[in-house]
Amino acid sequence: MINWQVIGQLVSLGIIVLVGPAVIILLSLNKSNL
Repeated sequence: MINWQVIGQLVSLGIIVLVGPAVIILLSLNKSNL
């Protein structure tokens, strides 16, 4: 059987890990442009 809750948590963690740094970089670039 597949435990969808565990898979969902892993996917959400992966998205946060990948998107987090990207958002910080975009914010720093926007501030430097101003």
